[in-house]
Amino acid sequence: MDAVVEHLTEVEEAAEDVLTTKQQIVDLDSKRNKNREALNALKTEMADSDQEQLEKEINDLHKELKAKVNHLNEMQGNPELRGYNLSPLSTGEIKAMNSIFKI
Repeated sequence: MDAVVEHLTEVEEAAEDVLTTKQQIVDLDSKRNKNREALNALKTEMADSDQEQLEKEINDLHKELKAKVNHLNEMQGNPELRGYNLSPLSTGEIKAMNSIFKI
């Protein structure tokens, strides 16, 4: 009889061990998913930051290019280009337009 009780105790301990391990897996999986979401959010923030920096650099180069083209035209005796001093909409202006037109 003692052997049966001992065997049942061992089975119960093994079952508890299995349940504990399963719960650890669930907990770790939940943490992994939260980390994955956080990493994606960080990547998005980094991509947005990189995009803003690239847009700034491109706009700065466009401004430099306009001045250089005007200088070249002046040196060659050509008239200044008309309509060339237009500047593109900023990201904020585009977002505002999109919200107005609900695009």
